[in-house]
Amino acid sequence: MLKDADSVMMWILIFILIVASFLLLIKAYKFIPIGIAYAVFVGIGTVGTYIVSITILGEATSKQQVAFLILLLIGIIGLKLTTKEERE
Repeated sequence: MLKDADSVMMWILIFILIVASFLLLIKAYKFIPIGIAYAVFVGIGTVGTYIVSITILGEATSKQQVAFLILLLIGIIGLKLTTKEERE
């Protein structure tokens, strides 16, 4: 996405979204273990980037990529469902 950012407004939007994602990650650390929070953070980022690259940027995809993306989503959901939240 950064290689397609050709205006200042696009760069500002990307910066705001990156800051927001890290703020949400920090907030998640208060409720779930760091390892699980980071794994979910990276997994959701990967899935989101993949979806944007296909839908908005028009990149090609394969059945194998979709299969592994689904496997990644199953892993993220499994981690979240098997992790107890720690309330402070």
